[in-house]
Order: sequence, then structure tokens, then C-alpha cells
Amino acid sequence: MTETPTHPQARAQFTVPAVHPMVTVLGSSDSLLRVIEKAFPAVDIHVRGNEVSAIGDAADVALIQRLFDEMMLVLRTGLPMTEDAVERSIAMLRATANGTAGELDTETPAEVLTQNILSSRGRTIRPKTLNQKRYVDAIDKHTIVFAIGPAGTGKTYLAMAKAVQALQSKQVNRIILTRPAVEAGERLGFLPGTLFEKIDPYLRPLYDALHDMLDPDSIPRLMAAGTIEVAPLAYMRGRTLNDAFIILDEAQNTSAEQMKMFLTRLGFDSKIVVTGDVTQVDLPGGTKSGLRQVREILDEVEDVHFSLLTSQDVVRHKLVGRIVDAYQQYDDRNGS
Repeated sequence: MTETPTHPQARAQFTVPAVHPMVTVLGSSDSLLRVIEKAFPAVDIHVRGNEVSAIGDAADVALIQRLFDEMMLVLRTGLPMTEDAVERSIAMLRATANGTAGELDTETPAEVLTQNILSSRGRTIRPKTLNQKRYVDAIDKHTIVFAIGPAGTGKTYLAMAKAVQALQSKQVNRIILTRPAVEAGERLGFLPGTLFEKIDPYLRPLYDALHDMLDPDSIPRLMAAGTIEVAPLAYMRGRTLNDAFIILDEAQNTSAEQMKMFLTRLGFDSKIVVTGDVTQVDLPGGTKSGLRQVREILDEVEDVHFSLLTSQDVVRHKLVGRIVDAYQQYDDRNGS
């Protein structure tokens, strides 16, 4: 009988500095500890006082040791650890250990979780995943950035946080937020009210994000002054946009011609971020999505960057990520 090979066992012991109460490390009612135990079911984790020990597979134990190191770095900044942050830290460490994180694998969970983009109204907006951090960094480094990924990955929200940050630091003089009105299409004609009132519900998600990031009382004043403009994509035609941070949202619903029109609006000292989900195209049959086509055209163009986000970057309810994966598997099986 052939014996099943066993993985080498290891033991690690970690002392939590006295400055950090154990409840901040283990969570209320040991909620954070349970997340770690669930992620490493074959490892025995014991806590005595401020000592944490782990016994099990050497690779798993090494990851747990790194996890606690990263948690200490986050706690040292004064930020709390949450169940979500622990889960995401484990996912990042595993991706790095497996060599699947991509690029240079230099970012650590603590660097990702503590990078502040914008602080407003008592809350701070920051990336929650490695790909989100790389997306935010790309916006700093490049003039045009495309963010392509499923719903809930923070594509638009993070871009808007960067836009508000750029406006507040006077890197730009105005923010322009736009969406193609294709989704509403001819149905706009059946809605009551003026054109602005008809378009407004379609642009509402952009207003909602603005309200999270700015004093709501200041938004009408900024819009009246032209400092912030929220408008359908058709309003961009024929313009040159200087000193602006421009976001094109729902870009999967642009035609190839609309995408070219929009990108050529770029003026001096401006930045463009284009966001979209190529799996949710609402264009009429036969019309090719400009977002799908543009990567083939601009992939090698200098100062243009493509950030690809996945279900692993979904920051909504956990079920959203599973739904995205299930639809992707269905499409793969059915050749969609």
C-alpha cells in the first residue's frame, strides 16, 4: 500500500504588542479569529493571553504569520481590522504566494488597505483590493485610464473619488461626468418632463456618488458655476475639455464612433477615466461596443492604461461576486 505523502508541518508563534488590545486583533466575540480559522481549516490556531500560535502545513502557517504581521501594520495606523479586511488580506497573500497576483507583486495588504484617496464627511475612501489599488495608482500615472470589470468593483466610485481629490488639490479646475444615454434610448420619449428631467434618473448614480464625497449643499453651487458638470455623452460633441477630470461611465454602451469622439475631446492638463462592464452591453443588435473595440486599438499607445477588475474585486455583498462568477461560468458553457 502506498502511503499518502504528508506536507511538512510547522509551528509559528506570534506576540501581539501590548499597545493593541486583543479584541482589535481577534475581533468582537473572536469574529476575526473565526475568519482566519475558516480560511485555514487544517491549521490549529491557539490564543493564550497576547500569544497566538499556529500549527499545521508549513505554507499555511507562513501565510498566517504574514497575515498577523500585516494586521499589526494596519492597526498601527489607527485603522480597525474588519472581517472583510481580513478576508481580503488572506486573498492577497495567497495570490502573491501562488504567483497569481501579477506584475511585480510588491504591494502588501497593509499598503492596499491603508491608502487614503479622499476623506469626506467623517469617512475615508480607500481601495479594498490589490487591483483597486493598482487602478487608483494608474490614474495618478496615466492621462487616460480604462477600468473594465463587473458591477460592484468600485470602477466609477474610485474614479470619482480621484476626481474630487484632483479638484480639491487644484490639479484640475472642473469635473465632467458623463454617460451614454443608449440604455434609455427611445424610451426617453415616453417619459414625462423636460429633456433634463428625463436624463436625470439615468445620471442619478453619478449624483449619488458625488453626495458621498462632497457637502451636498455645495453641489448645486458647483454645478451652477460649471465646476462640476453631469451630462449625457452627446453633450460632449464638438468640445475640447481643458483642465478637467473627465469620467465616462457605462462606456460599454458607447458605439465605436462615440468612443472615438469622446477620447478626442481630451484637452491640455486634463485626465480621462473610462469605466464599463463589457458583459452588460445594452446597445441595439449589431452595434459593436466601443469599449470592447478600444482595447484592440489603444493597447500599445503610450500613456493609456487598461485596468482589469474581476469578481475578486467586488466590494458589495459577497453574493454579488458569486453571482458574477456564476454568470461567467454559464456564458463559458454556452459559448456566449
